[in-house]
Amino acid sequence: MVNVSADSSPTTEVSLAVAANTPEQISWRRGVAYGFVAFFVARLCVIAGAGVQATQQVVDSNKAGEPRPDNAVGLITDVLMSWDGRWYMEVARSGYPRFIPPNITYEQVEASGAFFPVFPMLVRTVNFVLPGGDTFAALLTNLVLSLIAIVLVGKLALRLSDMDTAVRAMILFAVFPGSYVLSFAYSEATLIVAAAACLLLLHDERWLLAGIAAAIGTATRPNGVALIAACAVAAAIAIIDRRDWKALIAPALSPIGFIGFQYWLGRRTGEQGVWFRIQSEAWSEGTSFGGTAVRTTLSFLSEPLTSPTDALTVVSLLAMFGGLWCAWKRPLPLPILAYVLVVIVLMLLPATVTARPRFLFTAFPLFIPVAAWWPRRDRFGWDMYLVTCGAGLAVLTGLYGVFGAIP
Repeated sequence: MVNVSADSSPTTEVSLAVAANTPEQISWRRGVAYGFVAFFVARLCVIAGAGVQATQQVVDSNKAGEPRPDNAVGLITDVLMSWDGRWYMEVARSGYPRFIPPNITYEQVEASGAFFPVFPMLVRTVNFVLPGGDTFAALLTNLVLSLIAIVLVGKLALRLSDMDTAVRAMILFAVFPGSYVLSFAYSEATLIVAAAACLLLLHDERWLLAGIAAAIGTATRPNGVALIAACAVAAAIAIIDRRDWKALIAPALSPIGFIGFQYWLGRRTGEQGVWFRIQSEAWSEGTSFGGTAVRTTLSFLSEPLTSPTDALTVVSLLAMFGGLWCAWKRPLPLPILAYVLVVIVLMLLPATVTARPRFLFTAFPLFIPVAAWWPRRDRFGWDMYLVTCGAGLAVLTGLYGVFGAIP
């Protein structure tokens, strides 16, 4: 620490301030700026995709002789609040149901009990503090969380590799087609912030804080339980290598979010295990152990132009295998790899909705080995990747806007 005496001159203070800006700090700030620029350019692609749907709604209204919408902002916002966003907003506005009817369907409002609480709680809090309404609160919350996520992904990459890899990882994260969810009223941004913070804290062996971050993550989305595996693997390594029994704090705390939500929802509705019933009845969700992904892939290969959903599955699987190949060439630490693998298993396990860009996006540590592997002189390939991702963001947003693909 540098101590400045009371009689230090202004020139000395300026010199110390300049000296504090080391080349590494300047490079990090510049790298974060690149990540932010990539993020905002990618958001323009998302808005473009939503704008296509908004335009189509205006055309349909004109053909039907109905009044035209006042402006495009509301129509674009409707796209960003659709699908799961509708359910998260229901929880943020009305809370969780006190009773889940038998044979519930996704058309009933009580199906909101399937959605985890952290994101809607954040939305409700931001809406209470700031003016503008709950829709504004939801989109603003995800904007802020997305920027935090970019920084944390860069920090994690910097711990594992070098500055160049960190910058590329932030850009890859910001423009990957699955990142469209960062602009929707979805909970992925919340999970990624909690997960990235947890993985960083595990890397630094700050067990208590890592466990708290993991507990928040497991109360954010179902696939947040992958953080339990990361904490367990990190603790096992610490105990085997150094007999650091304090490491058990992290895996002990990590499942509290998931278990606590299940217990609380059960007490509220008077039916323990009701979350699993909602998943089964409202969304017909079961397990296929990868069978759905295989069948969808075969369907795409036989009739490639029939289903956008099948195409999304195949593209997601190709991206997954590419990321795993890079992780084999540029290995990740075992706790981080455990998180990635559990996220992928949970993505492939369901019988209804299988591999999707947004599910693969939550396996964000894969961007780090991809960034580390990517040839530094391959400017053409890098530029083509960015252009392709921009197109993918617009297309995905458009598909979800017109309900042309299953999430």
